[in-house]
Amino acid sequence: MNESLASIKKNLIELDMDPCLEAVAQALASGVKSWDIVDNGLSAGMQEVGDLFEQGEYFLGDLIMAGNIMADAMEILKDTFDDSQRQKKGKVILATVQGDMHDLGKKLVGMMLNSSGFEVIDLGVDVSAETIVQTVKKTGARAVGLTMLLTPGVEAMKAVGQALETAGLRDQVKIAIGGAACHQRLATELNYEAYGENAAKAVRIFENLLKSP
Repeated sequence: MNESLASIKKNLIELDMDPCLEAVAQALASGVKSWDIVDNGLSAGMQEVGDLFEQGEYFLGDLIMAGNIMADAMEILKDTFDDSQRQKKGKVILATVQGDMHDLGKKLVGMMLNSSGFEVIDLGVDVSAETIVQTVKKTGARAVGLTMLLTPGVEAMKAVGQALETAGLRDQVKIAIGGAACHQRLATELNYEAYGENAAKAVRIFENLLKSP
């Protein structure tokens, strides 16, 4: 691996912001392509951070810190991308359901998906089922990620699937849910395709959903 990319990955895993950002700038200045920096430096490091989180060695604060480093690194790179260098994995719509204003976990998921090659359409918080349906129609996205922190959001989460069904789009769209009030049993009850217990699992979940017909 390129020395600069190895440094980016190492410093991200160790949550060392300044050295990581310096390594990103150095890699860019030395001619390393932007998507190589993302794929083989930042995203590779973020994946290991996610693994450490799942293993219980890192905690939510560590995951947030890694996300902040990733966000600052993407700011350095944002005007340098040549999209012809990389094939997008697919479009994913993210939304906190209507009546819920929490979005920390959703932002982390969006950051991890974006850095892994997905096109992320983040609709924000307090999003109606109709807005999600209209966005699916407009973008052709085949995956939707829904989140909620509070249990009253269950009905709003259920309404998204019903609205997609009414619009004749449910068979075309895979739905994953997450957030403090969610669990696998709820995903099964709503007949949604996946449940993610934390942001670290998001990349694998959506890769699997978009591979399936």
